[in-house]
Amino acid sequence: MSLSHQQYALIGRVLAWGLAALLAVAIGLDLADYEIPGALRLALVGWGFAAVSFAIIRQNMLAYVTKRLVEAALVVWVIATLTFLLLRFIPGGPFDTEKALPPEVKANIEAKYGLNDPLTKQYADFIVGAVQGDLGESYKYIGRSVSDIIGESLPVSAQLGFYSMLLAFAIGIPLGVFAASKHNTWLDTGAMFAAISGVALPSFVIGPLLVTVFSFGVPFAFLHGTLPPALWESSVYYVLPVLTLGMRPAAIIARLTRSSVLEVIQSDFVRTAKAKGVAHLTLLYKHVLKNSLIPVLTISGPLVAGILSGSFVIEIIFAIPGMGKHLVQSVTNRDYPLILGVTLVYAVLLVIANLIVDILYTVVDPRIKLT
Repeated sequence: MSLSHQQYALIGRVLAWGLAALLAVAIGLDLADYEIPGALRLALVGWGFAAVSFAIIRQNMLAYVTKRLVEAALVVWVIATLTFLLLRFIPGGPFDTEKALPPEVKANIEAKYGLNDPLTKQYADFIVGAVQGDLGESYKYIGRSVSDIIGESLPVSAQLGFYSMLLAFAIGIPLGVFAASKHNTWLDTGAMFAAISGVALPSFVIGPLLVTVFSFGVPFAFLHGTLPPALWESSVYYVLPVLTLGMRPAAIIARLTRSSVLEVIQSDFVRTAKAKGVAHLTLLYKHVLKNSLIPVLTISGPLVAGILSGSFVIEIIFAIPGMGKHLVQSVTNRDYPLILGVTLVYAVLLVIANLIVDILYTVVDPRIKLT
């Protein structure tokens, strides 16, 4: 039995609002420093999968998504292969130290980790292990598998990235709409000055500056000890890292939203709505904003990439035990399995983020058909 357009729309709204409600509960528990129950995590994953599947089926995108997933697997394979080869051909090795090891000791270590095997066998072992979820054992964290290290650090990096992106959209979109609604006024100029400043200032400058002001009270002594300068122990520790990482994406989104809203606001349907007496805020946030989100969605993929790469610096500055810290340290230590494992995880996250952005196009603007 085929469903009507109204029934499809109703199911879509139920799935969207249900997912938003579950996400709001999870965020509330996390910010209140409660552990998110396993049942809620499972419900989030299941409901999210149902919402995405419904969007794919409704827009007849199954063939498109299947093709993209195949392309994604190919991209991840290429990244894994290039990373593997680069690590093997760059001069030096994981067990080269300032004080040279005795040849027999070094040979035994390399034999243990299979580094003296032919390159083709090492590559085949790596690919087979990665497909099975076995990324090997870290060279520097003795006795610990790469999968365990990623399993411990990935949730922290995911929290940092998620809250930073949430902050970027929560600040950037309203600020852009506000600036557009006050076009050519001092409010518009002030909002865009703040946005340009956010784009221009790098995170490694913003982070120490926020720590200096809100942790050490310089030059405002009354702010001394307001926020912790480092670590990731409770929700109060989230504030400075999330602000630092989310400020630049928020500024980019604000500028893009402003320009997009200014373009849409000149459309015929907006003039018609004004003539019919539609309230200004309703017109601005319900009609104009929805038709202005495509450029914002387009930039979301690169912004996710920027947040993932920017988290390396933030995790080092604020001593956050996430994957970025492990990636930096693994490169320094030439820890091949850990470098490969973390790189693969980041590659998969970026591919998934870009696919979700493509699917959201059709949700925001049903006229778009992905085939």
